[in-house]
Amino acid sequence: MQIDPRTMEQLISLQMKNSIDLQGNKAADASSDMDGSLFDILLQEMMMADGSITTDDYEDQISNIEAQLNNYLNRINGQVSDSPDSYNIGSITANIPMSSGQPISSSKREIAADIQQLIADAAQRYGVAPSLIQAVIEAESSFNPKVVSSAGAKGLMQLMDGTARGLGVTDSFDPAQNIDGGTRYLANLIRRFGGNESTALAAYNAGPGRVQRAGISNDQELMDKLHLLPRETQNYVFKVMNARSKYEV
Repeated sequence: MQIDPRTMEQLISLQMKNSIDLQGNKAADASSDMDGSLFDILLQEMMMADGSITTDDYEDQISNIEAQLNNYLNRINGQVSDSPDSYNIGSITANIPMSSGQPISSSKREIAADIQQLIADAAQRYGVAPSLIQAVIEAESSFNPKVVSSAGAKGLMQLMDGTARGLGVTDSFDPAQNIDGGTRYLANLIRRFGGNESTALAAYNAGPGRVQRAGISNDQELMDKLHLLPRETQNYVFKVMNARSKYEV
């Protein structure tokens, strides 16, 4: 499988934080253990989203992915100094070449034209990136407007009945109402958390109250305290952000 450089940036950041601190010393505190778990979550979600392996294959294939990561790290080895001021993952990954394989498609699925239009309309109406809406729909319902979860969430963006009523949605199985309501709710969460989209995604999955009770109000705090949220939410955030790259033009 090929690794999207944007995902590679996240993997490199977590892997480097596991192996060294900003002074070049071995990290041995609880935060490094947390970074390690985030690395595993992101790596697994990346592999699942790619579609190249299943959960059963994960343990057999992880060493191959880690080998790719180590190869990237070796390429940039001379670009990282011991100075905290030079620890800039964004500038490092900007120098990593794109994969020599087939380019990553902007979308792994054909989205029905009417659904695409509903997404575009909601994105413009509420100021949310279409790629983010598409990624949420993929993670929530796999673009199935009739799906119902075991918890009772319905439709494309999986609205619970109470949430739907609060948003004025009378039929959660109507794609137009569902996408409009779900996007409006997501937009409200993004505003509530000061434009921090990853935190808004965590709130979309776990509920804003639970996120705030964990002492999380922005993306940096989310990464520091992600372990305080359910494992489902941890996986969800990375799943959506990884899927989003497929829909960006």
